[in-house]
Amino acid sequence: MANYIGESIPRFDTLDKVTGKAKYPSDFHLEHAVMMQVVFACRPHAIIKKMDISKAEALPGVLAVLTAKDVPNNEYGLIMPDQPVLCGLGSNKVYAEHVRFYGDQVALVLAENEQIANQASKLVEIEYEDLPVIEDPRQAITADAFRIHPDKEDNVVLHYKIRKGDMEEGFKKADVIIESDYITPVQEHAFLQPEAGVSYIDEEGRVTVIVGGQWVHEDQEQIAHALALPVEKVRVIYPAIGGAFGGREDMSVQIVLALAAKYLHDKGIDRPVRTVWSREESFFGHHKRHPYYMHAKWGATKDGKLVAAEMSLIADSGAYAYTSTKVQGNATLLASGPYFIPNVKVDSYSVYTNNIPNGAFRGFGGPQACYMAEMQMNKLAEALHMDAVELRMKNAIQEGQATSVRTALPKGITIEKVMKECALAAGWQRTDNGWKKPTEEKRKDDNVLIGLGFAAGYKNVGFSFGAPENCWATIELYGENEIEKAILRHAGAEVGQGSHSVFRQITASALDIDLEKVELIVSDTANTHNSGSASASRMTFMAGNSIQGAAKLALQKWAAEERPAIATYKYVPPATTPYDHETGECYPNFAYGYAAEAVQVEIKKSTGEMTFKRVICADDVGKAINPQQVKGQIEGAIIQAMGYAAMENFIQKGGLVMTKGLSTYLVPTIKDIPEQTITLIVEDADPLGPSGARGIGEMPYLPFAAAVCDAVHAATGKWYDEFPLTQEAILRGLGEL
Repeated sequence: MANYIGESIPRFDTLDKVTGKAKYPSDFHLEHAVMMQVVFACRPHAIIKKMDISKAEALPGVLAVLTAKDVPNNEYGLIMPDQPVLCGLGSNKVYAEHVRFYGDQVALVLAENEQIANQASKLVEIEYEDLPVIEDPRQAITADAFRIHPDKEDNVVLHYKIRKGDMEEGFKKADVIIESDYITPVQEHAFLQPEAGVSYIDEEGRVTVIVGGQWVHEDQEQIAHALALPVEKVRVIYPAIGGAFGGREDMSVQIVLALAAKYLHDKGIDRPVRTVWSREESFFGHHKRHPYYMHAKWGATKDGKLVAAEMSLIADSGAYAYTSTKVQGNATLLASGPYFIPNVKVDSYSVYTNNIPNGAFRGFGGPQACYMAEMQMNKLAEALHMDAVELRMKNAIQEGQATSVRTALPKGITIEKVMKECALAAGWQRTDNGWKKPTEEKRKDDNVLIGLGFAAGYKNVGFSFGAPENCWATIELYGENEIEKAILRHAGAEVGQGSHSVFRQITASALDIDLEKVELIVSDTANTHNSGSASASRMTFMAGNSIQGAAKLALQKWAAEERPAIATYKYVPPATTPYDHETGECYPNFAYGYAAEAVQVEIKKSTGEMTFKRVICADDVGKAINPQQVKGQIEGAIIQAMGYAAMENFIQKGGLVMTKGLSTYLVPTIKDIPEQTITLIVEDADPLGPSGARGIGEMPYLPFAAAVCDAVHAATGKWYDEFPLTQEAILRGLGEL
């Protein structure tokens, strides 16, 4: 039997990537390519009163300058079409003349080369009427706030409610109540490759775009809508992609590249179009992680039983909705943590501002909500004079218990298991009197403070909340008496997580053939069915089930002596339901992953410098299809979460972007990473997962910030209710600044 499930097989794209053979979107230099330069608004909020492109058009080497009037359907949006493709006059999109953030796109310059395109872009003359800038969602949500979208009643994108139990009675039972305000920051994806791509009309007459993204068929649909084309007349291809983390789920260059190629074609100019954003353009041009403003009031009895939790969450959506509704859905659910609480009240809001739009980012609202919930747990533990792990064990949700949305989690709840594994590895002891934290290390000197913190969390697999989830796969078997070659057609994107290697492992195992016999045709709308997005920790779960289903059907045809044996399978997970408008009651997700983390830090009191000494992370992955890649995902998530918690400080003021590149926006480097990282891969098979697999890409991210803040509290005695915990922030907390 050929079974590659559970084997740490090297990624098959490794050699191409390390030798430079792999081609990323910016590596496509097609013959006679036209260079496209996007003209950005560079204004946070204004009305375009007049636009003069004549000087730009007159510059030698300029082929065309496109504006809003050139877009057939001037709108797009992953969840709701609230954004113009190009802001400006003469559009069929109402209020398209409004620019709502610094990176709104207002024109496209098509020229013979990059230098001419850049020069011409500066010749586009625009007269603006500036409007009030709203940068704080707490201001934007007020009744008298200026409406950023005049066609909407207010600036609220969405309001979710959860109402479970009786809050008044719940808090009456509480012996200890903790009430706090929390703020989480904007985070930049900082993927390796800025936005880039090429477009052309292919041999079948299709508008074709080669670009980095996370969902080829959604890109295809949005392009087709904006260009008023049948979907089949648009083709999207993903080559190698230099990272994503949710940052490529929404549009950046996809639609405008397609628009430019079609415009030239219609004018009798059949030349490819190419664009590459600078890092600065990438910083202000694509969405970020939502900053959150949260208030929490939690109560517990003296013996440590949670009795009530009341929370409000306000998310800054920025100028457009993007995936705010999905992020908010997760944050609302995860705000009460992986605990049984009989009385819960949540009000969550996504709110328009004039900041850069915020959207999908690894964790989808989980890191923000988890931070609040776990900070509350650590503060309650301190107030109760109880060990933080002990408090969590007393309240960990069990099979059959109702969550905040009044339904039980799917079978296979392992939050206790991951917390136990993590705590033991970090030095906690399980005594007759409950869990006991290890004694803190002695300080090296009075200037060095040492602290150990703990946090846990859980995260859904998939979009869920009633979303029509599915995933397709096609398998083709070739040979005579035995399978000599198997071709897998699958649209799932490879954004650096190793998914395509895992696809091969699952295919070979399901077909019982050697790995070398499996070929992939991937991420091309012309050759694959819709597989959904490479996001929401869903890809291995959804793709794996679709591949196994297609393999089973293909083998049946093979046994019936069909040659070639070709089978297509559509995997549909169990149905989920959206929030009830008044109570929040729903069955939100079909699967979850569970994680716990312990973090030890060392702080220099005189400088505020923080060093990560040790990180222990336990994750229930269900079944590790490729343990090496799972470990890589866990360690990568930890490092990215470390940047979020302690280093990365994206600054916007008055809607203007002050952080323009990686020289001022500091991400972790090799010298910043923890001195020791212990990854504990817990395998408790998910009943629905392919070979038992759950999701892993996001789970290790969620508890990290709270664990860090708990560690800093253990070291300093101070609670930090917002981050990043930069040196300056730590010193301010210590009263040194």
